[in-house]
Amino acid sequence: MRNVASASVSLGTLGLLRLFGVSWSWSLAAGIGVYLGTKSWKYFYIAARTAKRDMKGLYVLLRVKMALWRHMRNGSNIPSIFAETVNLYPDKPALIYEATGETWTFTQLDQISNSVAHWAQGQGWVSGDVVAIFMESRPLQVALWLGLAKVGVEAALINFNLRRDALLHCVGVSAARGIVFGAELTDAMLEVSSSLGQSMTRFSTGELGAEHLASLGAQALDPILASASRRPPPPSPSPKGFNDQLFYIYTSGTTGLPKAAIIVHSRYYRIAAFGYYAFDIRPDDVIYDCLPLYHSAGNIMGVGQSLINGVTVVVKRKFSASNFWDDCIKYNCTVVQYIGEICRYLLSQPMRPSESGHRVRLAIGNGLRPNVWEAFTERFGVAKIGEFYGATECNCSIANMDGKVGACGFNSRILPNIYPIRLVKVDEFTMELVRSSQGLCVPCRPGECVPSPSESCHLHGPPAVPAGPWCSITHGAHNCIYRGTVIRLTENTLDNQFVITHVKCS
Repeated sequence: MRNVASASVSLGTLGLLRLFGVSWSWSLAAGIGVYLGTKSWKYFYIAARTAKRDMKGLYVLLRVKMALWRHMRNGSNIPSIFAETVNLYPDKPALIYEATGETWTFTQLDQISNSVAHWAQGQGWVSGDVVAIFMESRPLQVALWLGLAKVGVEAALINFNLRRDALLHCVGVSAARGIVFGAELTDAMLEVSSSLGQSMTRFSTGELGAEHLASLGAQALDPILASASRRPPPPSPSPKGFNDQLFYIYTSGTTGLPKAAIIVHSRYYRIAAFGYYAFDIRPDDVIYDCLPLYHSAGNIMGVGQSLINGVTVVVKRKFSASNFWDDCIKYNCTVVQYIGEICRYLLSQPMRPSESGHRVRLAIGNGLRPNVWEAFTERFGVAKIGEFYGATECNCSIANMDGKVGACGFNSRILPNIYPIRLVKVDEFTMELVRSSQGLCVPCRPGECVPSPSESCHLHGPPAVPAGPWCSITHGAHNCIYRGTVIRLTENTLDNQFVITHVKCS
């Protein structure tokens, strides 16, 4: 009887997945997994408790995969997808710059990025060339990398906090032919100017005197863009495909000098689309993006909602705990982003009327501890937390889609092979994967440690020597070793929710 029930559920799963367009190989693997799982009647109890969450995860996965397949078939890239967004929302605000109140509609962002494309072509840059962007967060930073991408030029997004050797390293490892810097970072540029080389062309944006321009050998970019054509650039002779490089984002450098992680067009789309569907972002939302645009959380998970899905994004120059809720009220924000300790900083602020007068319904980010999570939602009245766990240089991620307090993601107990990510043990001294007597990786148990993703996957430049973690994540047949910040996890064994309970830096 039990075998009959297992077979029935297995075949039903196989048919359902094929109906949704999942390949035969994945459907068959899932069906076998269901069959093995249902040989214990406890499976039905677990399925009843987790089915809603898992079906949401399956819906998100299929929705994103089908969109990726469609864009791959059509030869799309991020600029062409953005062009579709412009056609849908030509006069809607795309980006709002909090520092000045300036608003760019989707049409204006498109036109300014066209000017950037014409300027890049005028410099003789061609598809595959790299230009470094070194400035504090502002809408122009988006227009710069987007305009460069329109002609196949790749941006290297440099952390504006870097100085001297670290700054030189990041510019050098990208092999950039030019650099655009904000006037606010003139002092940092003066420190490294003599080491950059005369062949690197330099441009400044913002107010910078002629004396400083001359000492840096730089040109003022703003008047050049103002006079450039705003019409679409001519097609590139070597157009970028969906799996070609879009730009570089650097790792934090906590275990050495920062490494340049390669972001391809499909990766950008996948991150943005995943966040949109997993956390129920809506076209009429307004996102408050106080995270730096040189990293994936701010530039992809945040700004990507504008470029890909037509959502208005408020760009904050730098995070301010004291102005956070006032800004949200001023711009009618409904979604905010956080990372690391931002929520704790907000909780440490004195009570003020604005913290209860906002319209924010959703906070998206990672690294939110359980005790801070509950205090944050209770005090500020934010209805939903969208917590996820991954990294720019990683080829996979997990997400908490059902709001379980403290969880950074889950593995399905019903269909574990649909999204085959596992936490597995690593020898902390040799950095080798720990294997069983059968030669298989050994899964981590509740209470053991998983590090944050390292610089060992999808990197540009020389590889780093891994160090520090106790567990890694494997995705399919690929072994990716992680290092850096160590996060201690506990697990709800019923539904495989992984909960952050301790963080330390290695």
